[in-house]
Amino acid sequence: MTQNSDVILERMMALHPKVIDLVLDRVWRLLSAVGDPQDRLPPVIHVAGTNGKGSTQAMIRAGLEADGAKVHAYTSPHLARFHERIRLAGDLITEQALTDVLDRCYVANGPAPITYFEITTVAALLAFAETPADYTLLEVGLGGRLDATNVVSDPAITIITPVDLDHQQFLGDTLGAIAGEKAGIIKRGIPCVVGPQHDESMDVIEARAAALGAPLLAYGQHWHVSNERDRLIYQDERGLLDLPLPNLPGPHQVMNAGAAIAALRTLGKDEAACEAAVTRAYWPARMEKLTKGTLVDLAAPAELWLDGGHNPAAGQALAQTLRTQPPRPTHLICGMLNTKDISGYLRHLAEVADTLTAVSIPGEAATIPAAQTAAAAESVGLPAQIANDVQAALAAIIAKTPNARILICGSLYLAGHVMRENGV
Repeated sequence: MTQNSDVILERMMALHPKVIDLVLDRVWRLLSAVGDPQDRLPPVIHVAGTNGKGSTQAMIRAGLEADGAKVHAYTSPHLARFHERIRLAGDLITEQALTDVLDRCYVANGPAPITYFEITTVAALLAFAETPADYTLLEVGLGGRLDATNVVSDPAITIITPVDLDHQQFLGDTLGAIAGEKAGIIKRGIPCVVGPQHDESMDVIEARAAALGAPLLAYGQHWHVSNERDRLIYQDERGLLDLPLPNLPGPHQVMNAGAAIAALRTLGKDEAACEAAVTRAYWPARMEKLTKGTLVDLAAPAELWLDGGHNPAAGQALAQTLRTQPPRPTHLICGMLNTKDISGYLRHLAEVADTLTAVSIPGEAATIPAAQTAAAAESVGLPAQIANDVQAALAAIIAKTPNARILICGSLYLAGHVMRENGV
């Protein structure tokens, strides 16, 4: 009997090493066993960074597809279904195709230890190598230098979005150390687009690019982008573009759009492709206003928003986005993982939200207990309560404030649970 993808993915979890050590040995071994698909990919656009990777990639994909290109795309984590991680020539991978590549990788790997992300990344590369397309978009999972996606020797272009503190247990405790890991995707002689950076991060990225003779296209030096009179103004040595603001909400998306446009122009794409990048991109659970579904109906007449950002820089970007919205009582429903800087994340949001209702993330062993999240909120001056689940949290908020703006936030894993529960 043919196994479905969920069964194979569950079996893959059992192969996970007892300790995660960031090395590429396991990936190279499996790539060799399945015929080195990394050497047979359509031109690769490789994206690293702490925040903005997914949004930037989504904009680049929108621009390339508007230009008529067929685009593979790999991203993680998924929200509702694993299939979201792999787009083949523009479409989500089918169950049959996913089952096929997962099974082949599982058999080729045998009983050898390998992480879930490593073996599923190899499966994605195998699917990409065997399906015709014009470009391959690869989003780094963790870091860059030793990430399972960092196996392509000659990408068309690399991109580093803003670097900030996150995953310190794997990447280092300083911006410089983390930037060094992100800069590990830079390849000899290959152009690298760099989004806005702290000086400490930029110094490391510039040094790495110089050592490899990789041309840098850095924000503030080689390209500029800004919001002027509610238009996106982009300028580089090729000239000026006057475009609509990004359809993805939030001031930070202007910077992500700038990086996407810089990449598209480096690839030779025209103004129409750049405009499509900012007007047609879709990236769920990034300050997304939910407009239909079970939870939306439950929350009515309140507005319901969803965001998966989970580090201090994401909290700051979220607070800036909320400031751009029309005045309305704002209440958070928040759940986070215990690997995150919860106080650093909530500190910014305390300035713009009225209350926080804390929940534990269903099915996640690493969830922060709701009581601990509530205590962290109180410690930064944000009045907090706890609820057993998202539905109970919604009911409690709308009972007191029917016209609220409700933002569910703190984790992509919580966002995925909400999307499944909302049923759209």
